[in-house]
Amino acid sequence: MTLASPTSTARGTTDPWTSHAARIVGITEEIAGVRSYDLLFSDQGQRLAYRFLPGQFNMLHLPGIGEAAISISSSPARPDQLTHTVRAVGNVTDALARASVGDAVLVRGPFGNAWPVDRLDQRDVVLVAGGLGLASQRALIVELARGAIPCRRATLLHGSKHPADLLYQQEYAGWQASGIDVHLIVNTPSPEWTGPVGLVTDIFKTLPLVPAETTLLCCGPDRMMTAVAELALKQGISPAEIYLSLERNMSCAVAHCGLCQFGPLFVCRDGPVFRHDQIARFLAVPQL
Repeated sequence: MTLASPTSTARGTTDPWTSHAARIVGITEEIAGVRSYDLLFSDQGQRLAYRFLPGQFNMLHLPGIGEAAISISSSPARPDQLTHTVRAVGNVTDALARASVGDAVLVRGPFGNAWPVDRLDQRDVVLVAGGLGLASQRALIVELARGAIPCRRATLLHGSKHPADLLYQQEYAGWQASGIDVHLIVNTPSPEWTGPVGLVTDIFKTLPLVPAETTLLCCGPDRMMTAVAELALKQGISPAEIYLSLERNMSCAVAHCGLCQFGPLFVCRDGPVFRHDQIARFLAVPQL
């Protein structure tokens, strides 16, 4: 499968306001309060037409309750069956947490831009994810694992507060077997935890980087991403090779409501993936 440029978007419909019926065909309990939902479009034509790129998101709509913007966490090689990993934190996601296999969901999208897949050829790719930020990177990780993106080397750093909060734990062995170097770290260890304790920046400092040949892709809390980006710059990675995916509340997905405005930008339209030098001055403003 050939992936498009990150400056373009894949669209499942020509009308961004059109929602398509889907049903939940699988539910995976990931960690406490977080589930992955496998969705299948009800219409065969929509299954064939829908396309997305790693890093994009959909609006999941529960009639009578509302919509929520959720990253697509499944492989673009199977665009007919979509996976979304969701934490129950609001009206829509709480209602989704009560859903069962067979229940209906409306899907609008995909929206936003993608991870820069066309810049990763023969480069060293470092993915850094904090907490649920790994969900926005999973589609890309799956593509890397199956060899669809010919990078030279791929490294994943994933951090969480507690070992039980590490996402997609059952998939690490497969990612490692595919050649992805997986590093895990937690802030607060459990008695059985034998891995490192600290922050993802602690692991990042130890990586044998070739700065001129490295592209950094990061998603998680703003403070974590800012710290990782600053460390990467100090180590010589080009600002043009540092990409951050922002997590913001998004209501309309088409830059109409203004809820996700970030300086002069709108995360739903201009992001969620941004090059660091495009947004560094805005990240420096607290709670922007």
